[in-house]
Amino acid sequence: MAHCMGFAGYSNSGKTTLVAKLIVEMKQRGHRIAVMKHDAHGHYKEAAGTDSATFVESGAEAVITLSPDEIHVFEKKRNPSLEEQLSAYVHLDYVFIEGFKKEKHPKIAVFRTIEQSEIIQTLEPEPIAIATDMDDFKFGSRAFPSFDLNNIQGIADFIEQYFESN
Repeated sequence: MAHCMGFAGYSNSGKTTLVAKLIVEMKQRGHRIAVMKHDAHGHYKEAAGTDSATFVESGAEAVITLSPDEIHVFEKKRNPSLEEQLSAYVHLDYVFIEGFKKEKHPKIAVFRTIEQSEIIQTLEPEPIAIATDMDDFKFGSRAFPSFDLNNIQGIADFIEQYFESN
């Protein structure tokens, strides 16, 4: 079963950059990784002009593109559940989840400013750690394991140890 770790933060907080760097680090450690990204506003579109985009625009409910080394799936579905999608990737080691702030999987809060740090208060359950490039960040009396956004090895170590101990 794949271990699921979320990365939650507001726009421009550094989530995508952090996850991309973690993918490289975790792959170097021999792990197989999937990423699920929440598109809360429905902005994702198939690349214009491609055959798969033409099929989607024509009204296909699903378009599956099979290549020698990959599969790309586009499926129209009302209110897809994260849990249902995760079940398709149990054969991998980790699934990194960007967004999905309201889901119950463990999350690392990601932020770069005091305003963005308010993400900590919106997460339920609260984050298991924080990743920020702010110096000496304190959140009231609550202490979270804290990592510099650029400490990719430290964050990767934390993720591995978190799942080894849980």
